[in-house]
Amino acid sequence: MSVVVEGLTKAYGRSSHALDGLSFTAGVGVNGLLGPNGAGKTTLIRLLATVLTADGGTMRLLGRDPATERSAIRRRLGYLPQEPGYHRGFTVFEFVDYVAILKEMADRRARHDEVRRVIDAVGLADVSGKKIRALSGGMRRRVGIAQALLGEPELVLLDEPTAGLDPEERLRFRELISRIGENRTVILSTHQIEDVAALCGRVVVLKDGRSAFEGAPEELRALAKGRTWLWEKKAGLLSWRTGEGVFRSIGDPPEGARLVEPTIEDAYLLLLGEATLVAAG
Repeated sequence: MSVVVEGLTKAYGRSSHALDGLSFTAGVGVNGLLGPNGAGKTTLIRLLATVLTADGGTMRLLGRDPATERSAIRRRLGYLPQEPGYHRGFTVFEFVDYVAILKEMADRRARHDEVRRVIDAVGLADVSGKKIRALSGGMRRRVGIAQALLGEPELVLLDEPTAGLDPEERLRFRELISRIGENRTVILSTHQIEDVAALCGRVVVLKDGRSAFEGAPEELRALAKGRTWLWEKKAGLLSWRTGEGVFRSIGDPPEGARLVEPTIEDAYLLLLGEATLVAAG
């Protein structure tokens, strides 16, 4: 496995645990991280990117220990943070070239060849001379992915890459991310459950800094099998009125309820709802 995490903890202050004994693994392909706000997704991504140091537990990234081999790991990973911090006065080429210099690509000709390669890979060759401030939100996200692909990294970390994009832009991103994950390990942190369903071969659901589920998306969906139904009134653990005027509910169905095929979203909501009830109990 490219990523092996065991018992990882990270606290902010004395009482706030962003991660609380998290364990999971990730291999080649697109691996999804799902979870509500405050679940620990961004903290985990920053730990995997070696930006933060864990308080406890262990990590092996690409077979190496970040506590002692951080520089070697960084040479083999690409990272798109949730807020990339673009210098908006740079052109696309200038920004990606700047990141390439930070990645210790010293030979100017070879570096520029690599910059052009990643810009072309994300479909921005025609706008490489444009200022970043003149680009759409989707194009700026693609600039972020381009810099993350510098040097053919074996591990790519993407924190909310499709946030705020329109449906057409998100479809472009899905195609791009699926290509990236063909021969390397991609960890995709997202709130977009449909992106996980479309892209990921494996998913980890975080809840309160721990793993509430780890497995294939279809295995996640199966958790709601027989526990998703339609009813004329509000019932169950979670329930909402559909456009047809009936309630779609998840939880333990009452007698006579019409069972329906669950979605990954149904299972995700069921999992988080039950975790909340267990924690409250």
